Amino acid sequence: MLFYYNLLLFLLTLVGGCLPLMTAKAKNINSSYLLAFSGSFLLSITFLHLLPESFNNLSGKAGYLLLAGFFVQLLIQRFTHGAEHGHTHLDEHHIPLVSILAGLSLHALLEGLPLGFTYSDRAATPSLYLAIAAHKVPEAMLVSNLVLHLRGKHKAGIVVLIFALITPAASFLTSFLGGTGQQAHNVIALLLPLVAGSFIHIATTIFFESGTKLHAMNGRKIIAILTGVCLGLLSLLFE
Repeated sequence: MLFYYNLLLFLLTLVGGCLPLMTAKAKNINSSYLLAFSGSFLLSITFLHLLPESFNNLSGKAGYLLLAGFFVQLLIQRFTHGAEHGHTHLDEHHIPLVSILAGLSLHALLEGLPLGFTYSDRAATPSLYLAIAAHKVPEAMLVSNLVLHLRGKHKAGIVVLIFALITPAASFLTSFLGGTGQQAHNVIALLLPLVAGSFIHIATTIFFESGTKLHAMNGRKIIAILTGVCLGLLSLLFE
């Protein structure tokens, strides 16, 4: 089943990244509400599945790693300039493409680590895959747009393909290492709250940065956020 989850994640990320390559209209797509939805969905899954699993495995130690993960993501953002939130505030003539791609690659690697973990809650794995996939689509669109603008269509296609592979590859790596012994499984368990802290940073930042120019909570944004929360709550029915 893990193979099919990763295949779906790869394909959805690839489709999101290919949209700007297939049509010029994709450059003008307003992804703010998709970002608000994906942010709330990711935050809900983190609180409802990832955090309970982390505290169940590590007890109070999870809190320290959760806090560390939040600031790790803050550090990564210095390289990505907010690209993992679906947009950047940089001038188009001064975009540090290598820095952004390196930061996003590390971010994508961290996203994949909790996907290969064996959870006591059977709904956790599919829920996490859906939440991360929803987040990866607008992220891949931004990656594609940046490389297309600065390096051309051919290089953009190569970068999108590699970017789409990173998170599934991290998932397979975690799954493989987790099956090699209890010690490896325990080390991977330490990564869960670290990644959860990163997800909390991303999701909450998306709430403030997506939507209107003044970052206000308009009606559509509220609906997008509530839809993500409701889907997260529905995932509890499959526990």
